[in-house]
Amino acid sequence: PPRILTLEEPVLHLEHCIAFAVHGNPAPTLHWLHNGQVLRETEIIHMEFYQQGEVSEGCLLFNKPTHYNNGNYTIVATNQLGSANQTIKGHFLEKPFPGVNRMNKTQSSFIPKFFCLDSKAFSFQVSIAVGLAAFACVLLVVLFIMINKYGRRSKFGMKG
Repeated sequence: PPRILTLEEPVLHLEHCIAFAVHGNPAPTLHWLHNGQVLRETEIIHMEFYQQGEVSEGCLLFNKPTHYNNGNYTIVATNQLGSANQTIKGHFLEKPFPGVNRMNKTQSSFIPKFFCLDSKAFSFQVSIAVGLAAFACVLLVVLFIMINKYGRRSKFGMKG
């Protein structure tokens, strides 16, 4: 029956890799579980291994994993004589803004207050910003006109 020889925590090489080695004769089929659910291979998460005699060695590879990929990873090896499995914890990134629960709209002390405004306060701040920008534009246009009209220029095109 299959026997899992090694299962290592994720390490970053070119991609994050959970390295494994499985022994079995006949050669076992391998698949992975993520938090108890079958893990489907994609372009982001895929398995690469090679068979050398009765030992299969390889990696479960992650291309730029996020906090969604954190969790328990279980390798399951199965052949006609039995099956074996082993689990390892994979931690890639911290969850961003950990104190914020979007459903309850609670806020953490980690997030500045201006990120957590209701729609009335936000629209008020936007209108203030737009008003200040419009005032600055009008002031620049008036200054430009005054400099062109009343700037010191020679009346006869002669340089002083």
